[in-house]
Amino acid sequence: MNVEEIRADFPYLNSEKVGKEVIYLDTGATSQKPEYVIDKVADYYRYSNANPHRGAHFLSWKATEAYEQTREVVRKFINANKASEIVFTRSTTEAINLLAYSYGLNNLNEGDEILISILDHHANLVPWQMVAKKTGAKLVYAYLNDDYSLDYDDLKSKINENTKIVSITGASNVTGELIDSKLITKWAHEVGAISIVDGAQLIPHVKTDVSDIDCDFLAFSGHKMFSPMGIGVLYGKYELLKDLEPFNLGGDMIEYVYEQESTYQEPALRFEAGTPNVGGVIGLKAAIEYIEKIGMDEIFTYEHELTKYAYDLIKDIPNIKIFYPENGRAGSVISFTFTDIHPHDIATILDSKGIAVRSGHHCAMPLHQYLGVSATARASFSIYNTKKEAEIFAEELKNVRKVMGL
Repeated sequence: MNVEEIRADFPYLNSEKVGKEVIYLDTGATSQKPEYVIDKVADYYRYSNANPHRGAHFLSWKATEAYEQTREVVRKFINANKASEIVFTRSTTEAINLLAYSYGLNNLNEGDEILISILDHHANLVPWQMVAKKTGAKLVYAYLNDDYSLDYDDLKSKINENTKIVSITGASNVTGELIDSKLITKWAHEVGAISIVDGAQLIPHVKTDVSDIDCDFLAFSGHKMFSPMGIGVLYGKYELLKDLEPFNLGGDMIEYVYEQESTYQEPALRFEAGTPNVGGVIGLKAAIEYIEKIGMDEIFTYEHELTKYAYDLIKDIPNIKIFYPENGRAGSVISFTFTDIHPHDIATILDSKGIAVRSGHHCAMPLHQYLGVSATARASFSIYNTKKEAEIFAEELKNVRKVMGL
């Protein structure tokens, strides 16, 4: 993999246009976009802009064709069985909310249990809190080992005959740990529970095969994998999708509408009410094409090695505390803090040197409470980052202490 060639694809590295040189270490929040994706989206709006599924005219046909072609591209990308198992949403968050409202509220009762982990993002936590409150179900958490890795023994011990949903992140956006979704799915199915994977931090970095994992549902977002914001995917096994009540109601998801009742389309269209984000869908297709040109395995290997390299550079800085599963299978995220400096100060000082990291709770407040900190700083890496950037990051992180007079 030629990193310099890849960097040439990303316009954010044009310091003259951006206004300054930026070392972007915030891909966990959203990735930068390559020219290939930007151009494909612009070309759609220039030459194919129309509302799909609605018109008999040429431009509507072009928009429909492009929209449905992407469904097939996504199917192949994650190895789903049918294109109709691919539902387009706005985001991972909306996809999980769809499951909470359409599956959770309609299938859970008092005494049932929903199992998640303390690692989970609010998008895979708050919707299940709502379901638990409305149905009388119980929300159960799996916790961590001392090295910040998921405690699989704890998780397995909490799967029982009352467990109806097991919804676990595929990769933590705080510790970076890559979770064994296949094993957890197996455990869920042994008691008749459904398995949901939050793939927001997984899909952009690791080759993912939903048929091999055998999960019932998987959600992910395009904007973390080089496509525009506002487009996400819910994968679901067709036999489950066809029995779900729609989450949103209105145009395009209907079959027939009468004054007092309506019938709905088959999956996946029954979950895609309203005018869709066709530009986002086009961008998602382009992003997958860009990723596959490089190679998913090459991306993972590069990002994993780069992240470990950065970890080794900073792990011995005085007073640093890093929440990184050194003994586990880790991805491309490092969250850290100093025992005597607030993460917001860390991020602000690094920003003054052109280094973009995130600070805060990263939409994982219960995890931070469990870890005993209010916030962390987070560096997240991608294929457009280099070892040189990691070295600059590490050096400036050391200088943060000097700036704070420590």
